[in-house]
Amino acid sequence: MSSISIGEPLDAADVVAVASGAPVSFGDDARARVTAARAVIDDAVASGETIYGVTTGFGALAHTDVEPAQASTLQHGIVRSHATAVGAPLPREEARAMLLLRAHVLALGHSGVRPELIDLMVSMLNADVIPAVPQQGSLGASGDLAPLANLALPLIGHGEVMVPGGGVEPAAAAMARASLVPLTLEAKEGLALVNGTQGMLSIGIIAAERAATLARTADVVAAMTIEASLGTDRPFDERLQALRPHPGQSASASNLRRLLAGSPILASHRDSPHLVQDAYSLRCAPQVHGATRDALAYAGEVLRIEMNSVSDNPIVLPNGDVVSGGNFHGQPVAVALDTVALALVSLGSISERRLYRLLDEHLSNGLPPFLVHGSGLNSGFMLVQYTAASLVSECKTLAHPASVDSIPSSAGQEDHVSMGMTSARHAREVVTNVETVLALEALGAAQALDLRAPLEPGPATMAVHEAIRAGAAFFEADREFGPDIAAAISLVREGGIVAAAEAAIGPLD
Repeated sequence: MSSISIGEPLDAADVVAVASGAPVSFGDDARARVTAARAVIDDAVASGETIYGVTTGFGALAHTDVEPAQASTLQHGIVRSHATAVGAPLPREEARAMLLLRAHVLALGHSGVRPELIDLMVSMLNADVIPAVPQQGSLGASGDLAPLANLALPLIGHGEVMVPGGGVEPAAAAMARASLVPLTLEAKEGLALVNGTQGMLSIGIIAAERAATLARTADVVAAMTIEASLGTDRPFDERLQALRPHPGQSASASNLRRLLAGSPILASHRDSPHLVQDAYSLRCAPQVHGATRDALAYAGEVLRIEMNSVSDNPIVLPNGDVVSGGNFHGQPVAVALDTVALALVSLGSISERRLYRLLDEHLSNGLPPFLVHGSGLNSGFMLVQYTAASLVSECKTLAHPASVDSIPSSAGQEDHVSMGMTSARHAREVVTNVETVLALEALGAAQALDLRAPLEPGPATMAVHEAIRAGAAFFEADREFGPDIAAAISLVREGGIVAAAEAAIGPLD
């Protein structure tokens, strides 16, 4: 596995790769920039300059002077006192991403830390010694102060790290086993470790990548349901779609045309007058899915910019000035991640409506009630739809934007905050719920396609049907649904639905 170089531009794929275990490197060019910025801080301290967080206290205590001889005590103090995050630890992948992104910000060369600090963070990633970071406690204003402080504790021999396979242990023991030596922080370094948006960003990047897969998955699953419902592909006509050329809508409609091409089921009723128009959940799939895609594109661009931005404070400029500002404020990321959550609700909602139509004998064009023979004796997919409805309703609650909230802190000094970490956690939960809703629709669509035999679906949807059947058999009579649901969720989450379709017809938009 090739290493990811910090201090050079990263993209979402790089972050996901490191989150999954890819190694990290700290190159010579980045090291030179870091060394130059560190010299500025050393010179400023030696000359007695007043610099926030270097020779002063923090937050509302910024007007309190601190002697240079107390610099190390000050920096250790901010890490230890700010490590107040609570709740369950971040999943390992997100904690790895968070450590990577914080090391990357420092390696951009504007934070004034020593290269040795970044070397230790890189070594921890490569040895898979990953801090345990509780998820709650960030206001998202001076960045994710509390979670970042918990992330930083192992660098000074405190705090906890994650045990492979689950659980946590004291960081000092794990560092010693990996031959990693904690550092004594010097001027500016503790502050540089805790100022930034890398908590919300790490969760957000991984959630957004999962959401991008969901957008393509939704097109595939919708195509299966359209076939199974005896729907039509006419609303996806390229000429019609070109008259409203939103990028996401165009991409979704293109996918649906290709996914439904060559379908014997569609051909069997193409000239039938059984319906004048399909229901909105079928006919308007490109418009709804496309709006989600466009919102995700906006959020993805915000995250791309943020992952390569300097979100520290104060910042060392190339001419040697040290300037205090507000680049740590999480509002851009918070709004983007609220958008991810909001955009995905419609993807889940329209999916649940399509599933509902398959189950209702008055709406499904001849399918048995609840997609099972002997309904009455058998409940079939009745409760599958209940679960989907429950998750969609939960998503509506989670989609309330956290970024519209603010609560002052630090004696009024930090009087507007972003709540971006809450936005990130909600976005992640919505992604998880919508993955499940689409998995439930996929199970129902596969069942319905079987019930249309001897008519067969098209090549793409047939391939997806076979992938689903590899983990979930046809539902002959009532049985426990849990294993089927778990297999379908795994298929969606790992991109298996999209992969099966693309194996048949090539890459989707």
